[in-house]
Amino acid sequence: GEKITYETIFARSFSRYDQKKLGYGAFLGCLLIALSFCIVFKPYLGPLPVLNMRMSMDVGLNMLRIMDSFSSEKLRGGDISSSMTTIVTETSSSEIEMVEESDTTGTNKTISNGTTVINNKNSSQQKEMKTVCHVEESTEFCEMNGDIRVDGKSSTVFMAVDTMVANSSWVIGPYARRGDEEAFKRITKWSIKSGVDAYEEAPQCDQRHNVPAIIFSTGGYAGNNFHDYTDIVLPLYLTSRQFDGEVKFLITDKNPWWIEKFRNILQKLSRYELVDIDKEVNVHCFTSVIVGLKRYPKELKIDPSKSPYSMKEFRQFLRSAYSLKTENAINMKDNGGKKRPRLLIVSRKSTRAFTNTNAISRMATRLGYEVVVTEVDSHVARVAEMVNSCDVMMGVHGAGLTNMVFLPENAILIQVIPIGGFEWLAKTDFGEPSKDMNLRYIGYKIKTEESSLIQQYPPNHEVLNDPYAVQKRGWYEFKSIYLQKQNVNLDVDRFRATLLRALELLHQ
Repeated sequence: GEKITYETIFARSFSRYDQKKLGYGAFLGCLLIALSFCIVFKPYLGPLPVLNMRMSMDVGLNMLRIMDSFSSEKLRGGDISSSMTTIVTETSSSEIEMVEESDTTGTNKTISNGTTVINNKNSSQQKEMKTVCHVEESTEFCEMNGDIRVDGKSSTVFMAVDTMVANSSWVIGPYARRGDEEAFKRITKWSIKSGVDAYEEAPQCDQRHNVPAIIFSTGGYAGNNFHDYTDIVLPLYLTSRQFDGEVKFLITDKNPWWIEKFRNILQKLSRYELVDIDKEVNVHCFTSVIVGLKRYPKELKIDPSKSPYSMKEFRQFLRSAYSLKTENAINMKDNGGKKRPRLLIVSRKSTRAFTNTNAISRMATRLGYEVVVTEVDSHVARVAEMVNSCDVMMGVHGAGLTNMVFLPENAILIQVIPIGGFEWLAKTDFGEPSKDMNLRYIGYKIKTEESSLIQQYPPNHEVLNDPYAVQKRGWYEFKSIYLQKQNVNLDVDRFRATLLRALELLHQ
């Protein structure tokens, strides 16, 4: 844009002949009078509207818009060919610039909030106000700085900016599984508003806080151990760890049992009492708020190239939160046979259960293992201590395997994969994530004869011979058969080779 200063504005008001006629003294006199006028009347003047040009007084207007595009993905609400959009609007003068982008319906929708910097006459420091909303493949979140007012009664966050800012708004579900319609049926939608209307609409502060806040939901698939970690715990760690405990958690869709389950982790990430924001009648005010949680697109993973943290650091954080003692799995080569490696068999009561756990235990004991059989429950501290004490963990594909996060370094995860075309799911949920956790992974795919489904269907049935045909009929039918009706009777002789392989790895 064209840079226009007061000097050039005044220069254009006079012809060269007029300037010579009046002389430099008169020109300077006019300039002084104009400046005096501005100083006297400045408190009564609002910012001038700026149309089709940017004006500054030696202070640039900076606007950053970043789009990382990759393959087009069908997401809830329409086809979006960008899976990550970050819109930042910020100014370093009193000017505002809005960014507009087409939404999924093809109409223009403002998706960034105007921002401003307010000069303080009594200080050389500037108070910066801005809102940055990120739309990524698996999550969306907004980072807000300024006069932020959180009204739990209306599930609204106001950016109170008393300037001529075009009104803008954003609706967000603060749960890190973007695009999953089923999950979002149990998520409260929050509105983020800024602009003149938002300033006039914003309620008065009842309670001011001097630390940042994070608003997130414990709805969705909370209660499923896998989703607890991949949708909430890990994203919350990524979002809040930077504050080193100096942050308040405002929880929407609060589930008391979830809070109790992960109390150790929540207390490690925040030094303050949790706020059940949905039930708050007070308006809480902050200078910094994050609505929603950061998340890497893949399950149970952190991309260290895009984050200051890693899965190694996350696992160290968990060991600290639960005071876990074992950092490294047993090394049989250095052990000299003095100590047996511990094998944890994760049992299940209802579905995908081992029907011959005793036979598996006897065989593993003969191979040299100390065997522990347990069903993991919601008592995380007890489960964490048990898992951390073992060198090898085995179980049928299911949420219980998520407790591998507590295994010591270089431990081994054995995932037993039922019939039904689980290979991709098994790899995505546990196989790939285990590598970033510095674990050794072994997948054991059962044969049809090892599945209890052979007792429920005839040998030529498609359930046994063509699971992909069942998958095509939808998730719920697939789930009802392969996840809810299937148990596993391991061929102990066949499985013996897998446990021997685990022993070999422990000798390396």
